[in-house]
Amino acid sequence: MNAAILTSHVRLKRAYLAASADDGLRILVDRLWPRGVSKEKAALDDWLKDIAPSTELRKWFNHDPTRWSEFQKRYRAELARNPAPLQQLRDKAADHVVTLIYGARDTEHNEAVVLRQVLLGEN
Repeated sequence: MNAAILTSHVRLKRAYLAASADDGLRILVDRLWPRGVSKEKAALDDWLKDIAPSTELRKWFNHDPTRWSEFQKRYRAELARNPAPLQQLRDKAADHVVTLIYGARDTEHNEAVVLRQVLLGEN
């Protein structure tokens, strides 16, 4: 059984915003590196490519809000089929503040939003 993760331990932030001291562990959750962001500016502690949606799912979704509901279902199914990266993230979030870093412009419809919900046990 996984320990409960505090809501305050899981934050979201675009890769294009400056790092701050209260970010805790900064973890990139995209499969692709954010365009135009240097490694120095990203200031990442980790990059979990394997937790990101598959290339096929990412291309199908194409950040289309009308596909959001179906994207969430499909992405959660992918996470269930490959639990190791999610467990790695759970372990970090149990003891530390983690900020899930993503490159998408849309702050409401992206994989980091789904990951946060999954980590916090939200449906």
